[in-house]
Amino acid sequence: MKNFVEELRWRGMLAQMMPGTEELLQKEMVTAYLGTDPTADSLHIGHLCGIMMLRHLQRCGHKPIILVGGATGMIGDPSGKSQERNLLNAETLYHNQECIKRQVAKFLDFESKEANAAEMVNNYDWMKDFTFLDFAREVGKHITVNYMMAKDSVQQRLNGTARDGLSFTEFTYQLLQGYDFLYLYQHKGCKLQLGGNDQWGNITTGTELIRRTLGYENEAFALTCPLITKADGKKFGKTESGNIWLDPARTTPYKFYQFWLNVSDDDAEKYIKIFTSLEKDVIDALVEEHKQDPGRRILQKRLAEEVTVMVHSQEALHAAIEASNLLFGKATKEGLEKLDEQTFLDVFDGVPQFEISKDQLGQPAIELFTTVAFVFPSKGEMRKMVQGGGVSLNKEKITDQNRLITTDDLIDGKYLLAQKGKKNYYLLIVK
Repeated sequence: MKNFVEELRWRGMLAQMMPGTEELLQKEMVTAYLGTDPTADSLHIGHLCGIMMLRHLQRCGHKPIILVGGATGMIGDPSGKSQERNLLNAETLYHNQECIKRQVAKFLDFESKEANAAEMVNNYDWMKDFTFLDFAREVGKHITVNYMMAKDSVQQRLNGTARDGLSFTEFTYQLLQGYDFLYLYQHKGCKLQLGGNDQWGNITTGTELIRRTLGYENEAFALTCPLITKADGKKFGKTESGNIWLDPARTTPYKFYQFWLNVSDDDAEKYIKIFTSLEKDVIDALVEEHKQDPGRRILQKRLAEEVTVMVHSQEALHAAIEASNLLFGKATKEGLEKLDEQTFLDVFDGVPQFEISKDQLGQPAIELFTTVAFVFPSKGEMRKMVQGGGVSLNKEKITDQNRLITTDDLIDGKYLLAQKGKKNYYLLIVK
């Protein structure tokens, strides 16, 4: 059986662990859980490090439980947050849970007949009938306010780094998360909680609650991964357009693939250890090969391939690579037409765009591209480029400057893609 802690350590995925954690993991099959927030119907790449921890845990012979925080998601965790979250209803939370399970099933084996088959649980199931009075008597009496106040997540909110202070609802969050650990310890034999390093305070509240409730001979453990950042120190996973989601309806596989392909060399070397299951000798060889010729971007390509296949599929990877080639390779009109609309827009995101009306179609190309949409500054320049074979419409060369542009030329019924030279694209959107 592989050493789970050693696996995390060489991958740069180990931040803190309680004394005795590694010894426990080497002694027996350990059930461990990680909580995730069901406030959306998809995970994003910020969740991936935690999911990969569970994946490595299962591959090392231990049993992973992923806990969807249906109850705690109705409150909001103050850790690392500067303001309170929106609260969700039960129907939305259960919908989100099912969507998340489908995504996580690509990383964990829920169907295994072995003792370490993955499980998904929702803390709403055991919290929904727990009255406030029962909670105060059975849980609240074991943890002092002094203990709770000392946590960093509470202190940051109280000391003015947050605009709105800390509500009582959020203050109780660590007790609720602590009770999850106690419940899973009693009902699932779960002795270890995993999480991001910002969760250390909440996790240790759980280990303390188990000891104070059941007796100090009952041991529970904590292990966290570091918060993943980029080489420039900024938060990993955030882009100008927002989160990179695992759901293809929110982030196309093309855009997902491009995100990984465009990370820096330093980040690629770090991320390939964290976000893939490749073995150490394979990664070491890739790093060495990359250093010989960084321009080939070997690390970025392998990283992008591995993560895209794991999250989406081999077919999605192939489609993403084909879409990438539209900008730089020898593409065809058929290739353009095969793209769904969102991927098409993602591929040509950032190129100059012109809006034209449908009644402006039916004109010669030289009129449309100089007087309606300013692809060319003059008719003379366009004539010269057409003669030199440097003008294309929808990836097909224009040989006659007077060729009529009609509705038959539209991609998806509303787009025209003009190209001059090898790299200059223009998107005409027909309204």
